[in-house]
Amino acid sequence: MKLVSDPSIAKKVRKMSQRVRWQDPLIIERNIDQTRLVLDDGHADDLEFSFLVVGDSGSGNHQGQNPQRQVAELMLPHHDECRFMLHTGDVIYLVGSSEYYQQNFIHPYREFIVGGEHPRNIAYDQMVFKLPILPVLGNHDYYDLPIVLGLASLTTLPLRKLLRSRLDLDVGLHGSRTGDAYARAFLDYLKAFELPGALDAHLNRYYTAKTDTGNCLCYQPGHFTRLPNRYYTFRYGGIDFFALDSNTFNDPPPLPKTRKGEADRKVLEKRRQDLEQEKMQIMETSTKLNPENLSDADELEDFQAKLSQIEEIIVDIDKQLATDRPTQIDIEQLDWLKHRLIESWNTDEVRGRVIYFHHPPYVTEATKWQQAQTLTIRKHLRDVLDGVAQKIGSLNQGRPVVDLVLNGHAHCLEYLQTMDTGHADSHIPWLVCGGSGFSLRRQRIEGANLMEENKLVARSHLFVGRNGYGSQKRRPYSSLRIDVKGEGQPKFIVRPLIAEWYQRQWYSHELEPLVI
Repeated sequence: MKLVSDPSIAKKVRKMSQRVRWQDPLIIERNIDQTRLVLDDGHADDLEFSFLVVGDSGSGNHQGQNPQRQVAELMLPHHDECRFMLHTGDVIYLVGSSEYYQQNFIHPYREFIVGGEHPRNIAYDQMVFKLPILPVLGNHDYYDLPIVLGLASLTTLPLRKLLRSRLDLDVGLHGSRTGDAYARAFLDYLKAFELPGALDAHLNRYYTAKTDTGNCLCYQPGHFTRLPNRYYTFRYGGIDFFALDSNTFNDPPPLPKTRKGEADRKVLEKRRQDLEQEKMQIMETSTKLNPENLSDADELEDFQAKLSQIEEIIVDIDKQLATDRPTQIDIEQLDWLKHRLIESWNTDEVRGRVIYFHHPPYVTEATKWQQAQTLTIRKHLRDVLDGVAQKIGSLNQGRPVVDLVLNGHAHCLEYLQTMDTGHADSHIPWLVCGGSGFSLRRQRIEGANLMEENKLVARSHLFVGRNGYGSQKRRPYSSLRIDVKGEGQPKFIVRPLIAEWYQRQWYSHELEPLVI
């Protein structure tokens, strides 16, 4: 039985384009760039500034622990010193449903939202942020419920009690509706302006910022805090930030119809069958556990983590096994990134570039490091960066094409550095910030070095995730504060903020800063 359904890339692109009225004649007439925003806070020209990073945060109480709230409280002392918060995706678990925005986002981050002193009065599609929260879509923000499970959730079947009470999976009556809840929560939902003159008035009011690529959305903290599109860019302190939707270029190529391809298919089909059996065993065992018992609650927490992990692996396998469709790639977005990076390198006032998106191309977390989606994202990003490097020639003077890449998806905190990969993604620092609330995972047993065809391509220098066993098990949830220093090429001081659940208690601390 599938717990989640992942819509096709074509459907994701189509639905999201409709919601923002992509390239509507009125928008084209006003020369509006729908992929750009200006953060109008009065400090965007400051060369030194700080920002926060979270990811994979959208969990509920976790048997009463609520790790996301612990992480949010860790960030509160930094609120006034930071200019914005980047979110690397998976805002809401398990299926991005609007039903769970109240408890899984609004309540944990209430101090960051206007009117947060009364969080229950805030509608998920009416949020305004005091501190800008600038997210990207995660896979769970796009997920839907399979039809059978959705129908079951409407009844009093034991399945509903099992999923909601025993394993605390935050499964309600419906899923994200192909990202509609995320779009209504964070994007400028232009589709809603149907009355004559309504869209015109809205564009005249909020799309007033002047840039070298046209007019664009003016993001005003405390007043108007919408994003123009599912992928977008903004400039702050002379640094270009690029937010991507990696859910639309993560489809691996189908297995080839060769002898080896058929052999690989049989291996994947067997693995999928074994995972389904393991999933059913977990669900059966969980019915015998009592969440009120401390040891049972801890085991349920592990089961919840395992079940979510299995489901994501099954989705990855299904993408590889699919034979009834051609490989889908969001070429438009990748071309946009390539051209915007080239423009960035040809703009004198830009001194650095940061990219953030959900799926990490490099990671040593045990469940993600060799997934087909991971390798596919790596390939597509490499192709883009190779194209940029070829076009800019010696403009970068030996610097990497981008200064920093931020990701989520892997439920951990990790700092990696690529070596000479033979591509333009060489010598780039990569930060994975995906441990801000949902179940944490361990580092792979193979260690910190990532190989590719017997060549060392990346090395992990820091990994913070689930570790230890039994009574010594530790769950260090995390977020980042990043201080940008220097007037020329930027220096990033990365300060990991840790809220650790250990022996039924919370412990908070900061790790030694990383200098990038």
